[in-house]
This record gives sequence, C-alpha cells and structure tokens, in this order.
Amino acid sequence: MLTIVRGKLKILNIALPLSSAYLLISHGSRDPRPHQAMARLAERVRSQLEKRGWGQGAINYRCSLNSPISQPLAPDQELLPSNRAGYFQANRVLQRAQAKPATPTVVSRKCHYPLVGTATLELADTALHEQIRQFASTAVAGGCNQIQLLPLFLLPGVHVREDIPAEVALAQRDLGEAVALNLRPHVGAHPGLGRLLASQWSGVDMDGKILLSHGSRRVGGNQPVEAVAQELESVAAYWSVPPTLEEQIQVLVARGHKRIGILPYFLFSGGITDAIAQKLDILQTEFPTVKLTLGKPIGTSDILANLIVDLIEP
Repeated sequence: MLTIVRGKLKILNIALPLSSAYLLISHGSRDPRPHQAMARLAERVRSQLEKRGWGQGAINYRCSLNSPISQPLAPDQELLPSNRAGYFQANRVLQRAQAKPATPTVVSRKCHYPLVGTATLELADTALHEQIRQFASTAVAGGCNQIQLLPLFLLPGVHVREDIPAEVALAQRDLGEAVALNLRPHVGAHPGLGRLLASQWSGVDMDGKILLSHGSRRVGGNQPVEAVAQELESVAAYWSVPPTLEEQIQVLVARGHKRIGILPYFLFSGGITDAIAQKLDILQTEFPTVKLTLGKPIGTSDILANLIVDLIEP
C-alpha cells in the first residue's frame, strides 16, 4: 500500500533548492499491524525532518502530472495527489478522495511539507515500481525533484540487494528525468541501531540475553545479526534457520543462566512475533526452572525516526 504523510508548509523568500520527498519501503504483510505502524513511523519521520529544518522553502504547486511546467498555487490551497482512494491517509481530505483525476485536485487548504510516504515490496495492489511512480508523480506536482527511498529492512538480503534496486530502476525508467530516485542504505545498516536495541532491554530482569532474528539462508546473510548480538552482549538465534531459539535457550541454561530475556529483532509486531510468543509459552513449560521474558519488537519511536532521517539525508 502507498500512504502519504505531510508536514506543515514553510514559505521562505529564497530560491527553491533541490527539494526531496521521502519514501519508506517495507516488505509488506497481510497483517494490518505493520502497515499501521508504518503510517505512524512515517509521521514521526516527517516530524523529525521538520525539527531538523528540512522541507523549508517548499511552496504550493499546480501542475499536470504529464507536464514539466509547474505554477505556484495560492497560499490557501492544497494539492490533492492523484491516486487511488484509500492509498492516502494523511488527513481527512485525502481520506475522502474518491476520484482518480488526471491532474492533482486543488482544495481549499494549504500544501504540507515535507512529503513522506510508505510503500511495500510485496502484498500490495500494485508492484513497487508503480507505487514509486505514483508517489513520484505526487512529489513532482508538489515541487520536489528528488526522492530519497529507504528500505525498512534489518538485513541486507535478496530484497535489499536485488529486488528493491530492480524495482527502483524500473520506476526511474518510466519517470525519465522528471525526478531523481536515490536509493539509500537499508535501516539495518545504521551503526546506531545497536544502541536503540540496547534500550529495549531497559528494566528487564535477566542474566542472559538472546537476540532473535528471522534469519537468512544466504551465505553470510546472518553476519549483521551476529555483530549486533555481540554488541549487545547476547547470543543470536533465528526463527527460520539454526541455531533456533530453543537451542540457544538450552545453551544458556547449560551455562547456568536462570533469567533469560529474548529480544525479537523485528521492526513491528505481526504474525511472526505472535508465533514467537506462542513458542515461548511452550518453551517456558519445557524449562520450568528458568524465567523466560519476551521483549517487544523495535516498533515506532523518535529514536528510530532519527536513524531513518540520518540515512535519508541527501
């Protein structure tokens, strides 16, 4: 799905610089919770961008999506993006949109900047490159000439290395020179992610720690997880490949640990984190003398939003 979150308009009497819109790309899920979390995260990213002074100098524009010529709008008008109803959740005006106009619709409100959107690689109504193209059309209509795309993935697997770059290339081919698409590093590449994860342990009574990731079958694909686990003074376990959660619990129990904390190395709650919780209930009965405590996924926070802003800085 594709959603848009907008910030407040700021008009400066200066020449308009290179102006970026921002698109956060996640995997996609049939569970509504990750999509809802993405919308909240996009709003936090927009807020952090505003706090850093980005998006200033943006002005209202009226332009045809098929025309490179843009004209300023009156200050009391807002640009309503052209797209499917329901794709946009920024405000009530967008939620009420029903038509699919060939050009942006002007309504009586102000345009908001910076422009932050979300898209999914899988399980969407349209392919990612088409979601990017639609978002780019909205961004160009709003006066942006660059889009910073950030993969919200923790590991540099096939999706990050191959699938997303291929979709971005298709979108750039369709868009031509109207807007530049800049693919930024995936969120798991930020060196500050370990500190964010460390804060997740705060207040947990434990003498052993397990960092639980989905895991990758690609050779070397789990090395980033091992590095983060070492930084957190924990051991790594994986949901889909060995060593499993049960195996690592056995290792820690053999070392004499009695209070073990498990931190899911996942961005948001969803089907897998539900399954982990159910599995842990079973494991607790298998290890009755050990206290097993399950932490929360990373979730939405200003800390994560700031890491994202670091990575999407043009």
